[in-house]
Amino acid sequence: MATLQGMSGIDLRALVAELADHLPLWVGKIYQFDAKTLGIRLNGEGHAKYLFLIEAGRRAHLVESFPTPPRNPPGFAMLLRKYLEGGRVLGIRQPGLERTFVLDVGRRDTTYRLITELFDEGNVILCDASNTIIKPLWHHRFRNREVVPGAHYDFAGTDCSQVSSAGFREILQASQRDVVRTLAIACMLGGRYAEEVCRRAGVEKTMPAPQADAGALHTALMQLLEQIEERREPIITASGCWPIVLDKETVLQRFDTFNEALDAFYPKAWPVEAAAEAEKTRLAEEAIIRKRQLNAIAAFEKKIERSERVVEALYGHYTEVADIIRTLDEVSRQKSWQEIERILKESDHPAARMIRAVHPAEAAVELDVGGERALVHVHETVDQNIGRYYDQIKKFKRKRAGALAALDRKFVRKATRKQQPLLQKKRWFHRFRWFTTSDGVLVLGGRDASQNEEIVRRYMEGGDTFVHADVHGGSVVVVKGTTSRMEEVAQFAASFSSAWKAGHATADVYAARPDQVSKTPESGEYVARGAFVVRGERTYFRNVPLGIAIGIQFEPDVAIIGGPPAVVAERAKVWVELRPGQFEPNDTAKKVVRALRQQLSEEEQKSLRSVLNTEAVAAFVPPGGSDLVGV
Repeated sequence: MATLQGMSGIDLRALVAELADHLPLWVGKIYQFDAKTLGIRLNGEGHAKYLFLIEAGRRAHLVESFPTPPRNPPGFAMLLRKYLEGGRVLGIRQPGLERTFVLDVGRRDTTYRLITELFDEGNVILCDASNTIIKPLWHHRFRNREVVPGAHYDFAGTDCSQVSSAGFREILQASQRDVVRTLAIACMLGGRYAEEVCRRAGVEKTMPAPQADAGALHTALMQLLEQIEERREPIITASGCWPIVLDKETVLQRFDTFNEALDAFYPKAWPVEAAAEAEKTRLAEEAIIRKRQLNAIAAFEKKIERSERVVEALYGHYTEVADIIRTLDEVSRQKSWQEIERILKESDHPAARMIRAVHPAEAAVELDVGGERALVHVHETVDQNIGRYYDQIKKFKRKRAGALAALDRKFVRKATRKQQPLLQKKRWFHRFRWFTTSDGVLVLGGRDASQNEEIVRRYMEGGDTFVHADVHGGSVVVVKGTTSRMEEVAQFAASFSSAWKAGHATADVYAARPDQVSKTPESGEYVARGAFVVRGERTYFRNVPLGIAIGIQFEPDVAIIGGPPAVVAERAKVWVELRPGQFEPNDTAKKVVRALRQQLSEEEQKSLRSVLNTEAVAAFVPPGGSDLVGV
């Protein structure tokens, strides 16, 4: 079923079968309308003309009309024209039930492959006959594959569409799920088509997969795929767009072809006459802005009233709040916030029931005080916390006054600006070296001796972990809580140590409890600034590989991030990896900026000018020489 979020592998199967009926085709003009949307004019026999729209990561189908292309075609569209325009479409195929399809285009005794990905963020990749990438729409470096020029494109994943009956039975036997989930996930059918296969086979969908009738299910699956390829009945229902009619689906509209159904189902991404008429009936721009200002004033007043109620509630429960702050302040110096949160959930004490949420990174808790939610920082007094709310009240009153003044000013039309990306807000720990582990725990590291001292003195609490490379010189690293990914922390500590400067490939790292760390030396010894004495047994991590990655995170906000490669690769859209090498930190930062820009579209480069710069990248470059891996 195709939804507004995108097409499934089954939908793509139907689309490919329908497009193959139009062969032979020849490639005409190619357009790029925005960062993700392409259009290809296809010419058929008998002067037939087709408009093929591709929206990477979402959909691909024939349409009645294209949007107006930009006056200056983007570079990727020009490159596709150079290689494909005038070529003959030799074939249209889909690997199994992957949300990927391939146009094989022959031109001048050479075959090119245009691969379109409709999964995740999506991509469009131009390859040669051997699947070597010439140019992708987006440059990506994943943990197990690279989508960059010169790399080999691999089709990943398996499904049940091409396995034998015996192979299908092996898939069911190896599954630990029920039969419907096995079909939905292992066979890439999705939930609704998996249920349909079970219905046709007469198999209870909740039955454990190894106990199901593999022969009946395999026959039902092959019949479903045959119907989708050869006997389509395209429809639109309340739940989506379907190539065939399934049981219990109420038909809203029927179509002759699946392409027509998809074109009707997906909203137009460009103005049409109806949209232009609707635009005329909208409120004037001035009225819209005035309405927004009035809404903003109402919102500020609501926030002021709430903050005033919280202040009143904190004063009304002053003694109880003070006791909670004192208790948590003491306990947090002995236990991690994860342990504190677990203890609070299991406790029936009235004070524990007042605590509704724990915020470890802020050393704060959210209290239910007289029916009001109040964020309270445990290392501050009640009066200091109340002072924070007074500051918020003052801030919102200033904003309300500004909005009221704007209402009285004469409306002036401003030049339209492109929507800017949501940038990451500055946090207190950003001035240190930092990253967040794969399981969400904050890790801090000192940039110099002064910060090493500050992290241990002000921010290391009970339940945290002290980590350091087993060499002289390096960042003091503190894990703010309990993590199961200590290998990431160890790599972080090893990379930001003198081992990097020395050009080592690996280093040993140790971890200790906070109570083992001291500034008090043995008699006759001296502890330098930024250094500490660690007493007692330590936990060692041997031969930890040095490596740091730097990338651009787009979700939930836009920011330059750095840390262990495994963490950055998981969160960044584009990234590069560093190893100890020859280039000084400043030169390395410049090279990283250039390498990241090459992986972005022109539109993204423009929108990220304020984010992607040498200063932001340099904050994550280790001291000493570095080389970029694979660049």
